[in-house]
Amino acid sequence: MKTQVSLFKRAALASLISAAILPAAQADTDWHKALSESKASASFRLRYEGANQDNAVKDASALTLRTLLSYESGSYKGFSFKADLEDVTIVMGQGDYTVGPTGYNLGQYSVIADPETTELNQGYVQYKDDAVTVKAGRQIIALDGHRFVGHVGWRQDWQTYDAVSVNYKLNDNMSAFYAYLNKRNRIFGESADIDSNDHLLNLSYKADFGKITAYAYLLEVDNDTDNSLDTYGVSYNGAYKTDSIKWVYNAEFATQSSETATTDFSATYLMLEAGATVSDITGKLGYELLGSDDGAYGFATPLATLHKFNGWSDQFLGTPTQGLQDIYVSFAGKLAGGKWLAVYHDFSADEASATVDDLGSEINLQYTTKVAEKFDVGIKYANYSAGDIKVDTDKLWVWVATKF
Repeated sequence: MKTQVSLFKRAALASLISAAILPAAQADTDWHKALSESKASASFRLRYEGANQDNAVKDASALTLRTLLSYESGSYKGFSFKADLEDVTIVMGQGDYTVGPTGYNLGQYSVIADPETTELNQGYVQYKDDAVTVKAGRQIIALDGHRFVGHVGWRQDWQTYDAVSVNYKLNDNMSAFYAYLNKRNRIFGESADIDSNDHLLNLSYKADFGKITAYAYLLEVDNDTDNSLDTYGVSYNGAYKTDSIKWVYNAEFATQSSETATTDFSATYLMLEAGATVSDITGKLGYELLGSDDGAYGFATPLATLHKFNGWSDQFLGTPTQGLQDIYVSFAGKLAGGKWLAVYHDFSADEASATVDDLGSEINLQYTTKVAEKFDVGIKYANYSAGDIKVDTDKLWVWVATKF
């Protein structure tokens, strides 16, 4: 009998120990799985950029290397984290260019917006399940085509945001995105970062006929002064394919108000674009309007990937007070294992004055390819012919990039 009791006690004790250990062991297994699924990576982009402008400053040339070291953990009960360290370095002493916001070679050369810098590119904690993704910390935010919110990935120092963001997938067709930003980490290093109180709201619906997006971007610089830049808009992107042709068509409209303690402006934005792909050649014709408020204010998109729009020579990173109309045509295709792109822009003012109407024209050419399947190589050229404002400008880029 005593033996049976003793056996019972031992069994009960073993059960208690198992009950205590197994959850801990399971937790350890989950942590081990999260760590084992973690990923480390590195990417490098070496780029030459040259700028020649018809003005008093010297021609600019820059050879810079962007290095990005990344670590992304696996997921533990939906939680994970990511950290990116970014470094931009001038190579072989080729740093004859100006970066105004940092004070580098101020007023000596044409501007090339790639300052030397080492900083945290991203560092955030994430929670994700089937419907919701929440990020808290420094992060990349790129919405739609980057026209209003982007990461400026063309520059060596990318634009990121200190933010809390929520992406909610309501169903297979509908999604909602919201972010609160309290700092804009711009492309000029920490010296030009901006404290802010920004709210971004983006709602989208996908259907057979295309994608409809509605948005509200409510921006405020946190500088102890009254200011706001509020933009409300809607866009439509669609495509239709026949046996031999794929048609694409896009439209977007937005209104904007800009208020300070002493000013109150409003302007509109309009984009219309149509194109077709035939035998691997894609042609597009488009019209973009960044409107003016009676010649005193131009529609602004301060968080955009601006290099992507209105010409690669970056003449219109800030919209002129007269506004901007951009009529453009582009052709793209494949050649020798790579891709080519050619774009022509014709610029004019929205609210012309006696002295400002013609805003010039620009030709953009690009070819990209892969070498040994591991290296992305590209060459790019922009030629801007000035109108009533600006100066003639030529820019050339050559780059090679890889990642591990």
